[in-house]
Amino acid sequence: MEKIDVLDRGYVRLVDYMGSDLSIVNAARVSYDKESVEFNERDNRLLHFLLENDHTSPLRHATLSFEIYAPLMVARQWWKYAVSSTHLDDQNGWNESSRRYVTENEEFYFPDSWRSAPTNSKQGSGAPLSDDDQQRWNSILEYMNETALHMYRKALNEGVAPEQARLFLPAYGMYVRWRWTASLAAVIHFLQQRLEHDAQIEIQAYAQAVQELTHTLFPRTMEAVGL
Repeated sequence: MEKIDVLDRGYVRLVDYMGSDLSIVNAARVSYDKESVEFNERDNRLLHFLLENDHTSPLRHATLSFEIYAPLMVARQWWKYAVSSTHLDDQNGWNESSRRYVTENEEFYFPDSWRSAPTNSKQGSGAPLSDDDQQRWNSILEYMNETALHMYRKALNEGVAPEQARLFLPAYGMYVRWRWTASLAAVIHFLQQRLEHDAQIEIQAYAQAVQELTHTLFPRTMEAVGL
């Protein structure tokens, strides 16, 4: 399946899917005991009608499964879409690699650009920092990661259980891998929020990859919903 590289080391890979644009309109037409064999212009009009009037239950008959490799800070923002308390909460599956069982090579996210704090908000980012500050913060982050990684490996080598040794690893910048399976309705909900300009830039980059992969499978639906 297709894979899109994201950030410095990450990616989004399409693992599996079920359904098509035709599946969605046929799920809606079952109310009248009707079915289309091939997607046509009448189906396209029906699809637009459904989405314009927020009739989204037919979207739950299509699913996508992705493998994602991203910094932990991205994973934990994404996680809310698997545990949310909405009508979409039973349409998400999430399984993540665990350092209780595996000790794969540790990789850490290094930003292309360090951003300043915003002046008018408690979240988000402002303008890039100066060139001197960029270099300084990169050096500090590299030092912190190397120190923590040394202690993690030392603990493992001296017999500490992996489930506790991982406490030495830096959290938010470390890359983690997981699989996310969700209905098309849940994927669209994720995209509508995480493609917004006020979403964190790193998760926006992953949302753009999800959008591209989803659009290849459900082009009419994505166009109808404005994605």
